[in-house]
Amino acid sequence: MSAGAGAKGILGKVAPAISLVAVVAFFYAYAPDHPLTVQDARIILLQTVIVGLVALGMTLVIVSGGIDLSVGSSVALCGVVAAKVMKSEVIGPELMPLLVFGAAACMGTLCGVYNGVLTTVLRLPPFIVTLGTLGFFRGAAKWVSGSQPVYADPGWMALLVEPEPQSPRTSWMMVAPMVWVLVVIAGAVAIVMNHTVPGRQMVAIGSNQEAARRAGVKIARVKVILYAACGMLAGLAGVVQYARLSGSGDPTVQVGLELKAVAAVVIGGASFSGGHASVIGTLCGAVLMVLLENRCTAVGWPNYVQELVVGHIIIIAVAVDQWRRMRGSARV
Repeated sequence: MSAGAGAKGILGKVAPAISLVAVVAFFYAYAPDHPLTVQDARIILLQTVIVGLVALGMTLVIVSGGIDLSVGSSVALCGVVAAKVMKSEVIGPELMPLLVFGAAACMGTLCGVYNGVLTTVLRLPPFIVTLGTLGFFRGAAKWVSGSQPVYADPGWMALLVEPEPQSPRTSWMMVAPMVWVLVVIAGAVAIVMNHTVPGRQMVAIGSNQEAARRAGVKIARVKVILYAACGMLAGLAGVVQYARLSGSGDPTVQVGLELKAVAAVVIGGASFSGGHASVIGTLCGAVLMVLLENRCTAVGWPNYVQELVVGHIIIIAVAVDQWRRMRGSARV
């Protein structure tokens, strides 16, 4: 490997972090009277949990050459399920939150399995399948909830989403406990992707599906598992959403979350055609998405500005990925 190629590789890995610093510097220069405070940072990290969990699932799907546009609707459905289960009070209040996490994770997993089965059995493009289930899961959320929010006291789950831990037992964490849960899950995803056989198989499928099939990789099974994992993480994000809304399972929330998740993954250096992704890059991309939203609000920019920015971030990131692949093909 030449020195130039090595430098480009290092630059590609640190580019998401550089983007974060650049955005912070831009808003500080643009509005120095609205600096980024410690409390702002805590809120941004907490808000990153939902985007980050979904983006990690999206990373698994995209690295295998797929995509899941239904994650926003899955989060809404799982949030409603979390509220309904919590409201049932079938067991003691101390154990109910554990049941809520399990129920929401199971519902999210079912959503993912449904996407994976439709994609592999019908042999349809994942874009089309998940575009259809985007509406299906949103409709299911409204049906289960009666088209209105479901309210139930989240119990001790509310402590997990406090920007600054209030309990003496958790004050040492400095940030919301769910932020550390996100870090642990990200570490697990990174280990699976980079140091396990299933991880190598998903990368192989994204790099060259036909070659992976000839090598004995069970394509359909791996894809269903990946979509199931993506759905499970969306289920956990649904519980966080429910707890952050003070115990409200709202079937209308997180419209457009799929765009933030996709943007986070491609900003993190993933190839839209599959075969390459970075968990650390995805987390940086998720923080960047939330940071943009927070700073735009802080300086008084309207919501449509954020949407314009996110849309063009996706376009630019995909264009850069295409340019890199074209240069790589030209060298070969």
